[in-house]
Amino acid sequence: MTKLRISFAFAIVTLLLGSSAYSQVLEGATPPNGFYEKIWIEEKRPIPLAFVREADVLWSKRVWQVIDLRERINHPLYFPTTTIDDRQSLMQVLLSAVNEGSIQAFQDDEFTLTFTPEEIRTQYSREETRTLTRPEPPYEEYDTTFVIPLRPEDVTKYRIKEEWFFDSRRSVLDVRILGICPVRERIDPETGESLGDQTLFWVYFPEARNILVNAEVFNRNNDAQRMSFDDLFLRRMFNSYIYKESNVYDRLINQYFENGLDQLLEAERIRTEIRNYELDLWEY
Repeated sequence: MTKLRISFAFAIVTLLLGSSAYSQVLEGATPPNGFYEKIWIEEKRPIPLAFVREADVLWSKRVWQVIDLRERINHPLYFPTTTIDDRQSLMQVLLSAVNEGSIQAFQDDEFTLTFTPEEIRTQYSREETRTLTRPEPPYEEYDTTFVIPLRPEDVTKYRIKEEWFFDSRRSVLDVRILGICPVRERIDPETGESLGDQTLFWVYFPEARNILVNAEVFNRNNDAQRMSFDDLFLRRMFNSYIYKESNVYDRLINQYFENGLDQLLEAERIRTEIRNYELDLWEY
């Protein structure tokens, strides 16, 4: 009987000490947001693309497209506007990588003129004058100027530069994204009117894949199967329209079509021409 009491007392002490130690471990620590650890996206590596020889490229067409983030299908590229559960918008990921020096920013889509993080902050910050009231007597109003830095949520579009080509060795029509450029709307500080789109900087997409592959994107259908921005672009899970194709004059579509509807029809004509090339190739 005595041994039974000793064993019972020992068990009680063990439980108390265990619960105390467990509470000490949790004290001051952030509890996990879930019941298992998500490490798949963090450990991912870019999927190697098929090797292409110059001799195997039977035909190619270089185009520039616009991804409008106001379209519902493109919302995963824009949201969240603030970091949520280690998930960021595409602009937040690109801007952080440029500031850290993980990827290089360029001024042009030929990737010849570089952009430093300091130059980006200086060039794209804007000044805004506001009228404030002094907190102490005589409570008079005064104007002061605030410097507003580049904000990721201001980016409403992306431009991508890509090349479509037919690989005769694999007998497929394929595409490679070469560059991506965030675009924001310019606003007149005095009138508040729109002054058109403003391109910020270009990023060489093959280099950015090493960063985008570890950045998580929201999946509307399954929270357990999140994908990365690299997956999103490789699977072409976005909507876009063409604003330029390679041409002898190096001009945009809106430079030879003024009407907006004509521009969209011309963009669709170019897209159809690319799609039909593979079909026409196998027609006997």
